Amino acid sequence: MTTAAPLTVGALLRTWRERRGLSQLELAGRADSSSRHISFVETGRSRPSEEMVLRLADHLEVPVRDRNALLVAAGYAPRYAHTPLGDPSMEVLREGLERLLTGYEPYPALVVDATYEVVAANRGILMLMEGLPEHLLAGPLNAMRLTLHPEGLAPRIRNLREWRGHLLAQMERQIALARSAPLRALYEEVAAYPLPATAEGTDGADGADWPYGDGPVEAVAYLALPLRIEHDGHLLSFVSSISTFNTPMDVTVAELAIETLLPADPATVKYLRSLAP
Repeated sequence: MTTAAPLTVGALLRTWRERRGLSQLELAGRADSSSRHISFVETGRSRPSEEMVLRLADHLEVPVRDRNALLVAAGYAPRYAHTPLGDPSMEVLREGLERLLTGYEPYPALVVDATYEVVAANRGILMLMEGLPEHLLAGPLNAMRLTLHPEGLAPRIRNLREWRGHLLAQMERQIALARSAPLRALYEEVAAYPLPATAEGTDGADGADWPYGDGPVEAVAYLALPLRIEHDGHLLSFVSSISTFNTPMDVTVAELAIETLLPADPATVKYLRSLAP
């Protein structure tokens, strides 16, 4: 048996450059270098300094996890820690996230990692998850599975085809950026889920075909694709916003994302406030 030799830093940088669709000259211009030096680094004729590795990684938008791999391949120590979220040193971060999620109530909000595992959620999210089967709620919770599984939230989402397309496209962009094998496996799993029978129809823009409540809902001019989901006989509409940490110095922190669901119409605001304790 033979073992493949580890990739050199030059080969790794070339791979990232090609993924980003940049020429050596374009990368050199962005990194205040020369195409000759970039060529020498990629072919192994020149060993880049630690500062140059990080500068190139920055201009190539290399994820923090993979910047460590570049540094190690170049013969340097990893720069970024990978601290478990449950570590005592993360207490301030955990408390901050909990305060943020609680402060957003009664509106739904959650925190997910790089493969959409839920690391924290507020009562608004728990409300939407009411009545889901136990096998989907057995940890670790995964936001994509919960949303797209035919026994999960999918049958309750009135515009499932649109929302599903949005989520899958979002995952495709992340895979293109990070080339994550676990994320690719999750994508292939959820993309293969069959659509529930309730997704066969179309969602009327004005909600006139919604079979719950007292009648058609008021037409709303949405500013972004809404998530239109049923809860206890009420049609709720949300627009999603995703936040990440600015200039993270830890792999765990770099891969966290905070998703908030903002009510998209007055009826949703009124209903959620009526549920608040």
